[in-house]
Amino acid sequence: MTAFPPLQILRRRHPGIAAALALLASAAVVAAQPQPAYAQQPAPAAAPVSAAKTGHATVNGVRIAYAVHGDLASKQTPLLVLHGAFMSGEAMAPFVNLFAASRPVITIDARGHGRTGKVGGAFSYEQMADDAVAVLASLRVERADVLGYSMGGSTAIAMAVRHPERVGKQVVISGAASLDGWVPEVLEGIAKMTPEMFAGTPMETEYKRLSPTPDAFPDLVAAIKHIDGTPFAYSDAQLRAIPGKTMVVLGDADGMTLEHAIKLFKLRGGGDIAPATQGFMTAAPKGRLSVLPATSHIGIMAEAATIAAQVIPFLDDATPPMPAGFF
Repeated sequence: MTAFPPLQILRRRHPGIAAALALLASAAVVAAQPQPAYAQQPAPAAAPVSAAKTGHATVNGVRIAYAVHGDLASKQTPLLVLHGAFMSGEAMAPFVNLFAASRPVITIDARGHGRTGKVGGAFSYEQMADDAVAVLASLRVERADVLGYSMGGSTAIAMAVRHPERVGKQVVISGAASLDGWVPEVLEGIAKMTPEMFAGTPMETEYKRLSPTPDAFPDLVAAIKHIDGTPFAYSDAQLRAIPGKTMVVLGDADGMTLEHAIKLFKLRGGGDIAPATQGFMTAAPKGRLSVLPATSHIGIMAEAATIAAQVIPFLDDATPPMPAGFF
């Protein structure tokens, strides 16, 4: 891609840093590209979504930007969609457009990101989880399912741990429950990032377009370095105690390790021996795992239709179908 000329130089001089920058590149730009011929079979295209209702919720003096697609007064459980680092709620449009055809969808611009803009200092997954719950409260949403990508995936886990009564099902896409769930080389590269490395990239351009504090991009870089350099971990007991069902999604070439994803899947009720031994399922499982082949951390955003086709039955609590003719 010609959109990242600084990365072309970094790949030669500092491959670890280049990998980290690529990992955090604007997924909105990637998702906008045409699907390759070898992409997995997608779900049918969703119907166009009506214009979103936008606004801000004040959380401890911070104005958090949000958008609502669809009718929150409907009987459908809303889906809260949380974006990744250096992104915005708007960047999650590939997912929003697919899910909003069947349920109301809420997006949030996390602290320091998008239309929320600079909030000062570092932030944590706990803060972002509390922000998200406060936005739900401001919208009079008592309970929502949550889908989070990357940073948003870790925030979704934090929400379910800290506010289990407000969270239904969770879809964790390329998000970790502990810092050591990430490939070490990726974290090493992030630690060496500087704002100058982002010059001319879609990340910087989108930030300046959306943010009420367009000159504060260096502060966002510092905040992301801090959150990705600060150890955090939810215990096995905390993860097992989450009441809602969980689906874990990642690519087989993701920045999150396969080992971490499998552990999270099992802690959330996946790997039940009964369907493994009998060969079929008679009820919707508590945990689901999807590993997309030939898919990287950014590449997973180009698979929104494939992911939606897998996630919608999970959100609807559908029992996996039986093939005809086996019994």
